[in-house]
Amino acid sequence: MASLLKEPLFEISAQGPAPNKDFYQLSITKSDVTVFKRWQILFQVIWRNAKPGEQRESHQDYLEDTRLQSQVGLVFGQGIQAYTLALGRGCYDYLERLPDALLLRILAHLQLEEVGALGQTSHRFRKLCSSEAFWEQAVRGHWETVPAEVGSLGLELGWRRVFFTSKLQLQKLISRQRQAEAIRAENFSAIRAEKNVGH
Repeated sequence: MASLLKEPLFEISAQGPAPNKDFYQLSITKSDVTVFKRWQILFQVIWRNAKPGEQRESHQDYLEDTRLQSQVGLVFGQGIQAYTLALGRGCYDYLERLPDALLLRILAHLQLEEVGALGQTSHRFRKLCSSEAFWEQAVRGHWETVPAEVGSLGLELGWRRVFFTSKLQLQKLISRQRQAEAIRAENFSAIRAEKNVGH
């Protein structure tokens, strides 16, 4: 599990709350260092090449530094403050750090409602639960064998749409797709015949 912990463990940046225009960055690493950087935004020429202020602390010092904690909460929000405190205590979110391929295999065992709930927990899960790879997997799990026409519809229309389309509607779409392919083939043959006649 330790191999899942990449550097940095967490990193975020944001502009300070109004009327503050300063820019802040928070970075937490495994090596017990919390870095809080602040770029002061002033409209005076002398501050153009100013370096950011930086505060480094060990995780233990961060857990005891209520002033820095309140600054983090003020700039990034209470949720981020709570998350950084959990990281400082060594509570890591391993599930969030698993590779997409493994997470997709886990998602295959969940009910659709559970996947929807999981998609609301973080940006990463929202992106993964709405990805084409997930919906293709859902369609392939729902059908014993996916016909080639359904596969091409999935690529053309999107796998999510195919998943939620009734089988009757799919038959209609496949029929339209076959008709369109037949018309394209006829047009191609006609163009080819015209070129041969011209030569």
